[in-house]
Amino acid sequence: MSLLDVTIVAVALPSLQRDLNTSPAAVQWVVSGYALTFALALVPAGRLGDAVGRRRIFLAALAGFVLCSAAAGAAPTITWLVVARLAQGVCAGCLAPQNPALIQQMFRGAERGRAFGLFGAVVGISSAVGPIVGGLILALAQGTQGWRWIFYVNIPVGALALVLGLRLLPRIAPGRRERLDLPGVALLGAGVLAVMLPLVFAESGGLTRLWWLFPVGAVLLACFARWEGRVARRDGRPLLDPRLLTGTRGYALGTTLGTLYFVGFSGVWLVFALFFQNGLGYTPLLSGLAVTPFAVGSAAAAVISGRLVERFGRLLTACGLLGVIAGLGAAALILRSAPDGREAWLAAPALFVGGLGSGCVISPNITMTLRDVQVRMAGAAGGALQTGQRLGAAVGTAALPGLFYLVLAHTGRDYRAAVALAVGSSLVAMLAALAVALLDWRRDGRRRPLQQVPPATAETARHACRKGGGGR
Repeated sequence: MSLLDVTIVAVALPSLQRDLNTSPAAVQWVVSGYALTFALALVPAGRLGDAVGRRRIFLAALAGFVLCSAAAGAAPTITWLVVARLAQGVCAGCLAPQNPALIQQMFRGAERGRAFGLFGAVVGISSAVGPIVGGLILALAQGTQGWRWIFYVNIPVGALALVLGLRLLPRIAPGRRERLDLPGVALLGAGVLAVMLPLVFAESGGLTRLWWLFPVGAVLLACFARWEGRVARRDGRPLLDPRLLTGTRGYALGTTLGTLYFVGFSGVWLVFALFFQNGLGYTPLLSGLAVTPFAVGSAAAAVISGRLVERFGRLLTACGLLGVIAGLGAAALILRSAPDGREAWLAAPALFVGGLGSGCVISPNITMTLRDVQVRMAGAAGGALQTGQRLGAAVGTAALPGLFYLVLAHTGRDYRAAVALAVGSSLVAMLAALAVALLDWRRDGRRRPLQQVPPATAETARHACRKGGGGR
């Protein structure tokens, strides 16, 4: 639900702008503001979950997300809507890192791989089908006020999830209470904000007006790294322990791989939407349905890859990246030369192959990246991994549509050339991710299997959970 809200709103922006009688720049905050606060909250919220209890933060953030969705749906003005979306992004950022941390905490061995497989399937599907769901909701909700259901749909889903969370999540004590690293929070937040702002406002000239924020962000993030190292050397509790990068096997390379992959993965969907809707005249719903084969392949492969990651390790991620590269590369060539009216049908098999590859990238990478992270740091580690993905997504969604429009301007609005070049350019990031995967595989390609937990130990852990709070 939190990832879906990154893209689902995009298809409703024209009707939203007309209904609230506002400018394109103000409407951009509805999408960009959410993405911005989402990214800013991830690491601090993950560390907070480690310190005070992941179940508590998960449920509080979920309740806040539902309330903010209701406020956004009922917004009478653009100012109200933007404020609701900013708060909704904070709640989403608090919610997201608790998911992998809870999996780390509650599962071991092959069970953890399967759990991350399901989690990765959800990540892949929700990142890809936002335009489909948004188009479907707008098609069902007739009238100028239909955009409000883009937000209202979160209320029943979130309420059900809240009831299930209260009933099923175990009450596991977080351990000794710790002070939050507030200077670290400030430095990281300022650094991420400086890097993200030019990217999220790229469509309105953010890259040219705010370029100077990139070096400022680099300096702030360097100061953050230095501060965290100092806190760790003094035996404190840093916001993001440097030993995650230097002493946790596979974490640094896995985070890098995820960031690079999301550069190409996230921007492609906007390019496809622009091509099918503006170039071929598809409705938002038909445009979403045209890329459904990728989502279907990704969902199917993610569930299966969660079981295979134990056996094949990082090699599975490398093979998945090869599948994505082959599928998207073939789709780019097909869309460039397919006969009129048959573009989506002819590209569907290639997109399905790309989806199968993607399903073998996202969830196995999450498993391989977090498998050796200590449970006490799982929230911060998951938050940092997802922050990298959000930064990668921001780069991709700014660069690839920008390239698409640039090609249109230089070719006399040749949409086929624009989509082929933009999708082909996404493969550069995919190839870089593949290089990282092969490097990690060569360094530790014959990884030991995911540590198996004897049945007696697993049963003891479940019994301890029940004693701790009665959760299942």
